[in-house]
Amino acid sequence: MSRPRRRPEILAPAGDLASLDAALAAGADAVYFGLDDGFNARAKAANFSRATLAETVARVHRAGARAYVTLNTLVFESELETVEAIVRDVAAAGVDAALVQDPAVALIARAVCPALEIHASTQMTVSSPEAARFAAELGVTRVVVPRELSVDEVARFAADTDLELEVFVHGALCMSWSGQCLTSEAWGGRSANRGQCAQSCRMPYTLLVDDAPRDLGEVRYLLSPRDLAGFRAVPALLDAGVASLKIEGRYKGPTYVVTAVEAYARWAEAVVAGPSAADEARVSEDLAAMSVAYSRGFGDGFLGGSDHQTLVDGRFPKHRGAFVGVVEAVDGNVVTVRTGGEAHPRSGGAGLPAGPGAPAGVLAAGLASLGASIEAAVGPQAAAPGVRPGVGVVFDAGRPEAEEQGGPVFAVEARGTTLRLTFGRPGPDLRRVRPGERVWLTGDAALQRAAERRAAQAPDGRLPLALRVAARARQPLRLEARSGEARAAVRSEAPLAPAWGRGLDADLVRDKLGALGGTPFHLAALDTAGLAPGLHLPVSALKALRRDLVADLERALVPRRALAESAVLPGLRAAARVAVDALGPGPDAAPTLVPLCRTDAQLEAVIAAGLAEVELDWMEFVGLRKAVERARAAGLKVTIATVRVQKPGELGYDRRIAQLEPDGVLVRHWGGLMHFLEHPEDARPVLHGDFSLNVTNGLTAAHLLARGLTTVTAAHDLDARQVGALLGALPAGRVAVTLHHHISTFHTEHCVYAHLLSNGRDYRTCGRPCEAHRVALRDHTGRAHPVLVDVACRNTVFNAEAQSAVGLVERLVADGVRRLRVEFVWETQAQTEAVLAAYADLLAGRASAAEVRRRVGAHEQFGVTAGTMVTLV
Repeated sequence: MSRPRRRPEILAPAGDLASLDAALAAGADAVYFGLDDGFNARAKAANFSRATLAETVARVHRAGARAYVTLNTLVFESELETVEAIVRDVAAAGVDAALVQDPAVALIARAVCPALEIHASTQMTVSSPEAARFAAELGVTRVVVPRELSVDEVARFAADTDLELEVFVHGALCMSWSGQCLTSEAWGGRSANRGQCAQSCRMPYTLLVDDAPRDLGEVRYLLSPRDLAGFRAVPALLDAGVASLKIEGRYKGPTYVVTAVEAYARWAEAVVAGPSAADEARVSEDLAAMSVAYSRGFGDGFLGGSDHQTLVDGRFPKHRGAFVGVVEAVDGNVVTVRTGGEAHPRSGGAGLPAGPGAPAGVLAAGLASLGASIEAAVGPQAAAPGVRPGVGVVFDAGRPEAEEQGGPVFAVEARGTTLRLTFGRPGPDLRRVRPGERVWLTGDAALQRAAERRAAQAPDGRLPLALRVAARARQPLRLEARSGEARAAVRSEAPLAPAWGRGLDADLVRDKLGALGGTPFHLAALDTAGLAPGLHLPVSALKALRRDLVADLERALVPRRALAESAVLPGLRAAARVAVDALGPGPDAAPTLVPLCRTDAQLEAVIAAGLAEVELDWMEFVGLRKAVERARAAGLKVTIATVRVQKPGELGYDRRIAQLEPDGVLVRHWGGLMHFLEHPEDARPVLHGDFSLNVTNGLTAAHLLARGLTTVTAAHDLDARQVGALLGALPAGRVAVTLHHHISTFHTEHCVYAHLLSNGRDYRTCGRPCEAHRVALRDHTGRAHPVLVDVACRNTVFNAEAQSAVGLVERLVADGVRRLRVEFVWETQAQTEAVLAAYADLLAGRASAAEVRRRVGAHEQFGVTAGTMVTLV
């Protein structure tokens, strides 16, 4: 029996006060926002001051909404004290929940204020029920699921966890799995895991297939996904019991927020009641308005499953608005536009015959059709709202280097399926506009004004108030009020006197005490059973009582929570150190090179080098089994890497690794950690945490080591100074450092191979071009970044340049680091042998750091960089 549908929370973004007010006025049930102290994943938003946080939270609570603060970045060792201070202020201000990425923040929050809800941000990459068990141990009560999950996977997740689930239904999509994107770190000198995304997915790239450029015509933005509009998924998400529907957009303005919140609130209520044709038509209208507010083109994202042919348009990375049509002719200051046509022609499989992929406009698998109106609005032929004088349009030439023309429309004349658009001065240079160019409606002043008027409306009267009146002769009038968890009671100063006339009755009390305009409350229930007849109190006294009652009740809206009286961090650190020390110092052998191989040729190079251990990261299990057998035959210890992320239903990958009985497992996701920890201890392989667990401080590291990892790998977000601080916080032998690697930039559910070398929508229909070709993406600087496919058909884009910490080895070894990792991508056997020999000579004292850097660099087409590992103090 299916569960009854319940209206979910509509969760709105607030990057500044104007957007916060817009969200509340539009009826958001909750808002999420960051602080200007940092530690939130949208550092470039205006954000909110900690000094006025209590006032901001009170503003939210007055509107009947909940306030969530984002503390969803990684935290360095030197910042933990600051984080505790922020958490204390967050809890004291009455914030309802904190969104976190770093386990250390959850541990601190739980110790400071156990009553403060902790939500696992999508940045934490809690992507499966197994991972949710790890989050629950941290005190997490809600998981923001990754955008890469389909509605079926969300339902499977919900069925296997007791934690609430929050799902993104609208806004921009990240190309990489959240928390797993290191492009900003590698290419921009800043970190997305620290709230400073460089938007590398919105840059143009050239496709290289087997080292040769592939002409894709207009398609240049190969990693820039269309925006998500998840209306079609809402019924299935409600059936799954999802607690919250989340709207992305803390960099967006009030118009975007108002249109999105109102649209999803309306649709959620309609779905609960049973949507009508009118409801579906309204969704179409809402989507048209939302397209103009901000859109790169709308799609279902991954909610309907992977569709590599429709996720990425590839022709633009920015706001396009609503599609109008195609230029038919230009005559002076008049442009004739043929309405309709394809707004988002498919960009995949250029030159290939038609394949079994989903044609444009077909609903993604797993989503039920909700009517042609929604299909037209979400699909690739989305229609624009009415084009009228005053709206802004742009002409899309489909060439990144072209200077786009656009401007306000002065006059519109409709002739059947064509529009004649007249422009004035100043306006677009129509001499540069050509027939065939697409026309987009990018701005509408009327829509913006309407949204501004809506945002300016005070969100009063949202909270239901239950009032109880007690009146007895010669006693004060007593009022008791309740609104949610808030309680308040007042009594009159003077006792009640006998009435000369009508006196107090239910109607008079309702009229005078229920006049709650301009307050957060509305009178929902009135109990006058305790009101004796024939008593009098001046109306002025009744109004004064009402004002006092409301003031007391508003103060009671702020939750009263117990906070730890003294700093919790010293105790947490001490307990963590005791737990880690009990495990022992870690490996006490000489420093060891531990190579990670991805090909048979690289494995042969490792065997030839005479090393003791190898890490294997294979794209398929048949080859992996053979590699394990070959390594064992050569006398190597074998450690197998898990997949980078695990979706619901993918536990089989870890089980197949376990069947190979490796000596160790390189754990890359929280679900893998929990799975292998459940093995009997005497049969459990040695567990090493990889960089993707994002360990940046000693508190997180100690928690994971105490939980069962033998070593943790220092996160790639750390510079040399921060690595040093991490090593000082726990036994250095428990920390592995990646000495040499091509940093993995994007890790994405979207498959570049399937999209651009096939017509298939997913692994079942793509024909597996990854098995026949090698793909790289060449950026605007000319660097070619390799793209590899893993066993789950996910892509990882690796940095063209190798990053080396060769200059730090002497200090790392002196500090006690024993596990020095070297990772390979496409290196040949000879290149692998040369790199391993160079680093082996360094550890043995046979070569200097400068000599090793020269030797390693000779084999790197794009050179070797120190990357983040610049200095160590």
